[in-house]
Amino acid sequence: MDRAIIGFHRDEVGDWVAELECGHFQHVRHNPPWMERPWVVTTQRRQQAIGRRLACRKCDEGAPRDGPAPENPSESR
Repeated sequence: MDRAIIGFHRDEVGDWVAELECGHFQHVRHNPPWMERPWVVTTQRRQQAIGRRLACRKCDEGAPRDGPAPENPSESR
């Protein structure tokens, strides 16, 4: 099921995680050649990606929400 990105935060190792409108989180790594997501590399391009829709496997599986996003917006977004 496709869900819109509403924000981003970093995980414990510094990888970017998209916060989806459904309450699930999804890693959005740019790790060529396996994963091409150059839009996660800069703040400006992440902000432009707000509203972009990603397939949410957790919604398809009926998984519970991942919980609230981390509370440090200066590092998160």
